[in-house]
Amino acid sequence: MNFFQYQDNELYAEQVPIKEIADKVGTPVYIYSYNTLLRHFRAVDEAFAPLDHLVCFAVKANSNLAILSSLAQAGAGMDIVSGGELYRALCAGVAPDKIVYAGVGKTALEMEYALKSGVLLFNVESQAELQALNQLAGSLGLKARVALRVNPDVDPQTHPYISTGLKKNKFGISINQAIEEYKVAAELKNIQVAGVHKHIGSQITETGPFVDGLKKIVELIKQLRAIGIDIEYLNLGGGLGITYNGETPPSPENFARAIMPLINELGGCKVILEPGRVVAGNAGILVARVIYKKTTPAKGFVIVDAGMNDLIRPSLYNAYHKIVPVHKAERPEVEVDVVGPICESGDFLAQQRVLPEFREGELLAILSAGSYGFSMSSNYNSRPRAAEVLVRDDKYYVIRRRESYETLIQGESIPPFLQS
Repeated sequence: MNFFQYQDNELYAEQVPIKEIADKVGTPVYIYSYNTLLRHFRAVDEAFAPLDHLVCFAVKANSNLAILSSLAQAGAGMDIVSGGELYRALCAGVAPDKIVYAGVGKTALEMEYALKSGVLLFNVESQAELQALNQLAGSLGLKARVALRVNPDVDPQTHPYISTGLKKNKFGISINQAIEEYKVAAELKNIQVAGVHKHIGSQITETGPFVDGLKKIVELIKQLRAIGIDIEYLNLGGGLGITYNGETPPSPENFARAIMPLINELGGCKVILEPGRVVAGNAGILVARVIYKKTTPAKGFVIVDAGMNDLIRPSLYNAYHKIVPVHKAERPEVEVDVVGPICESGDFLAQQRVLPEFREGELLAILSAGSYGFSMSSNYNSRPRAAEVLVRDDKYYVIRRRESYETLIQGESIPPFLQS
């Protein structure tokens, strides 16, 4: 459930009319509901209450400081994949010992920053990374606490770009090599083996792939313990899907119920979860204004002021986002493409979609945009990135100002030989 609802045919975020925000802040604008965000986080946290656990929000889903701070104050840790995300998490007030660091390409500078910051765990993805981390930790007089990311070769039945647990994917260590890799790790003097990490993909809408993957990981942990390698943390990753277009993903409670018996077989493991989309996805929308309507012999277009630089998921993944009018009224429905101003044929927010007939100047809302929306946005075509707004009850707060033309060229310079 979310707090974006119609009142007297006007779309509201909690108790604030969307039109009021758009008129004051401008468009395109990302609008987030604080109470939706917290409700979804608590649903995950409470589902795993019977276990010793830590819910680490996946920062890549939405890295705005206000979002991270909201979740941190509710008790969340953070799952990070870069030095920049570590910096954001620390600035948002997240305790370092509630941060886990994943990613296949951690640089030496990033690992040094994380070691000095005291993060809880490194999710190590290769032997090369393990050796580099051991050497770096030794040079700093520190020990790196690690979980090896084990690839269980399970098909998550999701989009191939967001599938991460197959043997052909770049992520993790093959489960067939895991025992030997753990033996190597256990011998490294600057490494403390502390856990096992798995993550098989994103936007998964069935419990089956999670169960299949976890069965393999549970058996691995039993084998590791049998040879004297203690495992303190079981990191389940993230990946639980949300409803974009009629999907019926399991609730966090049903997800927990499906996998808890396997976890209970182990005993003594603290569970880490890394949800992103399921927490923030339906807590945010992108609001755009119709610039023009255009009809060709082939089809009709609704041209809006948000484009693929603002929300790339439809172009990148052919992802579906529901689109609704901010003002609901009786009107005919038409089949159109909703497109943006970017100079690319791939710049679309919806294709061949039957929608209410929009008028020029009207506002529309692209739903389920709280995850992988702003965080994947860019300045392509030299477009300033959108503003971000957080709504709580009857008040709203601009949590990121709209970029200006001046901000587009910050950090750039013209060398002297080009200056007259």
